[in-house]
Amino acid sequence: MASSGTKELTGRGVLIITVSAFAVIVGVNLLMAYFAVNTFPGLEVRNSYVASQGFNDRLERQRALGWATEADLTSGQLRVVITTAEGTPAPLASLSATLGRPTTAREDFDPELRFDGQAYVADVDVDYGNWNLVLQAMAADGTEFRQRIGLVHHR
Repeated sequence: MASSGTKELTGRGVLIITVSAFAVIVGVNLLMAYFAVNTFPGLEVRNSYVASQGFNDRLERQRALGWATEADLTSGQLRVVITTAEGTPAPLASLSATLGRPTTAREDFDPELRFDGQAYVADVDVDYGNWNLVLQAMAADGTEFRQRIGLVHHR
């Protein structure tokens, strides 16, 4: 019988194909795990025990202020509203903010907020997608106010 030029698929060929496919899958998974671990710091504080001391007291004092926050990140402008329980702008002694991606500290920066009479605003040159805003404020009476707000930057 004449051969048509095709090779017969043998058990050895199937084994080579199967092992090669699994080698590619395992290799890609290892590479993705390496990048996931090396790009996400996963560190909130250096010493969690020290950070936890007084946490409940600080939280209670912050809640007693009665402040509410709203934040928006649209078309390159960050807008943060901090109001009292009565709905008026909260009397802040100081305010600082850090804007960054949820999964890496590489793009973190401190926007320069300015008060426009109702809200704190800053022009920011950031890409679209998910961002975290970490606010640190001080009330006129010295009470610390900290809050993290998840934002999505829209066009």
